[in-house]
Amino acid sequence: MGANESLPGDGPTPEMHHYYSKFMRECPSGQLSLHEFKKLLGLQGLDPQGDLYIKRVFDIFDLNQDGFIDFLEFIAAINLVIRGKIDQKLKWYFKLYDADGNGCIDKKELLSIFTAIQAISGQTDMSAEEFTNMVFQKIDVNNDGELTLEEFITGVERDGNLMELITKSFDLSNVLKVIQNGRRHSI
Repeated sequence: MGANESLPGDGPTPEMHHYYSKFMRECPSGQLSLHEFKKLLGLQGLDPQGDLYIKRVFDIFDLNQDGFIDFLEFIAAINLVIRGKIDQKLKWYFKLYDADGNGCIDKKELLSIFTAIQAISGQTDMSAEEFTNMVFQKIDVNNDGELTLEEFITGVERDGNLMELITKSFDLSNVLKVIQNGRRHSI
């Protein structure tokens, strides 16, 4: 995308029409189900851990929690990928990792999500246990075994290597590539 091209949310543009056409082609009902979401991303037949992870991603994109992603939710997700500032994306990652929604990430949640990410992406630079321990060692400033949103954002922004690991674990730009090109990419 060039610097002068419009982005989703700028109003009715040819690009918005492209996204709408793609969405309606993939989802003629106007509501993307979890099954269709997995199909769109080429992620069917995952192990149970991977399925839980993809369901968690779907649930976060499903802003009104009705079990479907409609076009406005779809555009909101694209907008996060294209325009989202790093703190917005980190809030999204935090929400993804905070599986029970209690406002903190504990080691069990992070271990579970990272294990699922590895199962889907094949990343094996370090084990899920090593990753979890490293994250908590670096950013759990009060050593209480939980990461608040503030600890998470501050810690990740302060550590470039951790930022790369976190953002690489679920590359939101791959979702956009799939949507734009219709190709399947691993997440």
